[in-house]
Amino acid sequence: MAGLPGHREGSAIMALIQARGLSKTFGNKAAVRGLSFDVVPGSVTGFLGPNGAGKSTTMRLMLGLDNGEGVTTYDGVPYRELRQPLRQVGSVLDAKPFHPTRKAVNHLRMLAVSNHIPSSRVTDVINLVGLGDVANAKPKTFSLGMGQRLGLATALLGDPGTLILDEPANGLDPQGVHWLRNMLKTLAGQGRSIFVSSHLLSEMALMADSLVVVGRGSLIASGKMSDFISTSNRNAVVIRVDQPDLMIRELRARQAAVVTEPDGKLAVTGLDSDRVGALAHELGVRVFELSNRQATLEEAFLDATGASEEFRASMGFGNQAPAFGGPMMGQLGYGAPSGLPSRRVATDRRQGTALSLVNRAATGSPGAMANRRRAATGPRGGYGAPPPAPPPPAPDTVSNEDGSRRGGDGA
Repeated sequence: MAGLPGHREGSAIMALIQARGLSKTFGNKAAVRGLSFDVVPGSVTGFLGPNGAGKSTTMRLMLGLDNGEGVTTYDGVPYRELRQPLRQVGSVLDAKPFHPTRKAVNHLRMLAVSNHIPSSRVTDVINLVGLGDVANAKPKTFSLGMGQRLGLATALLGDPGTLILDEPANGLDPQGVHWLRNMLKTLAGQGRSIFVSSHLLSEMALMADSLVVVGRGSLIASGKMSDFISTSNRNAVVIRVDQPDLMIRELRARQAAVVTEPDGKLAVTGLDSDRVGALAHELGVRVFELSNRQATLEEAFLDATGASEEFRASMGFGNQAPAFGGPMMGQLGYGAPSGLPSRRVATDRRQGTALSLVNRAATGSPGAMANRRRAATGPRGGYGAPPPAPPPPAPDTVSNEDGSRRGGDGA
């Protein structure tokens, strides 16, 4: 098998990952809820979800690093029962999983000895990830991207058949991201299973063959990327005609859904472009444009996970509270009493109550009393707000002989 430098010819490629019923709770909060999915050999499977969806916790469960429910097997064997795990499953869950003062090459040598891996493999992987020139440097001096490369060298050290990587592109420059994508696709082409999480959806669209999508700890979708994208309601046949009203009426009569876009084009779902074009010809409608619009991975992801977003930022649009940093509609603000709607919080803030500001003030901290005074006297202007008007000047006064004050006009 043609492989990357240092690949052991004839070595077993351990590939199939099967996760079944993975669950984990922290206190009363369920971080992962009964996740089950497969990562098949010869593919890069992307692991997607909003922040707080449970991706990192899921990966820790898969590797036996967290106690929870369910099981993950690698060709039928749980991770904790693998005899030489580094030779079978390589993983990167932390950007800098190494001692900061141990030289990079010594970090790899230590792991190689403990897993009976020849020292020649250390040389292979440290050059493969582009750290040959800094092999004798201490990782505490490494940038985030260099730390990611050393983590990848660790994962590749045993020439495993399976890779589990949590946001490996974080901190890499564009050239590094391109290199990572090509390397993972090459490894998958050798029959390995690659399971990788990322928030870089444009990059994932170029790299992954399949997807596992989660939200609030629950499975949203699992399967081929093309199938996932095809479910987006942003896929449509787009047509621009000279008689849009007639076209809309006839399309809807054929059970098609039609949306008129701001530029006058019609977005049609429920009929393919051939049937839409044939209908226009049948009606004698002049067609200026006819095309298929395919949703991007980002659009499909936002459609699928919008209701599962754990943390939302207020943009001040539409009916949302206009205060920068305020809660979204339907969400409680930080420090708001239980059951108080976000609109009430925003209203109270504008009236000077500023509940969240008072609750955020740490008891005994130097700024706590100042925060309370500001909350009690009303809000101050934020960035971009006009400065407060100066107070009217006091009239000039002079003192009488008995200490009383009189007007400055001497009257």
